[in-house]
Amino acid sequence: MQVEFDVQIDTGAIFDYMIKQAYSGTPGIAAAAAGAVLLLLFGRTGNAFCLAAGLIVLAGFPALLYRKAKRREKDPDFGGPVHYRLTEEGMEAVRPGKRDFRKWEEVERAVSTTKSVLVLLSGSDACIFPREQLKDSLIPAVEMISTHVPAKKVNIRM
Repeated sequence: MQVEFDVQIDTGAIFDYMIKQAYSGTPGIAAAAAGAVLLLLFGRTGNAFCLAAGLIVLAGFPALLYRKAKRREKDPDFGGPVHYRLTEEGMEAVRPGKRDFRKWEEVERAVSTTKSVLVLLSGSDACIFPREQLKDSLIPAVEMISTHVPAKKVNIRM
């Protein structure tokens, strides 16, 4: 069996991936909690420093990630059109001037967000499948991933 589809990786897809990576670990959760505590302190004390620090922590970090995503969209390794082919052996990504093939054994995790299905590979590599662009290929692609990646590494919600 084989599943093929084309996606256009844009700022929104890259930002969705970056937010998922940033806030799914302990540092991201701790930063969000610290920002919330600072805003609560402002509410109780009226200290403007707490308000400023809380807003910087809660809104500043996502704003920086968005700016970084906009820059990465222009990078040929991140943004632009990508043709994916999922086969029994692995995943192939074809970009203008570049072809990558990854075996299923190289997948560290497969997760989903409300906007994308993310296949996280070794290092900081990832395949981003925006849901709205997959249309009829979404269910076959998720089935292919779920079949070839161990269940403990897959957390994709439809």
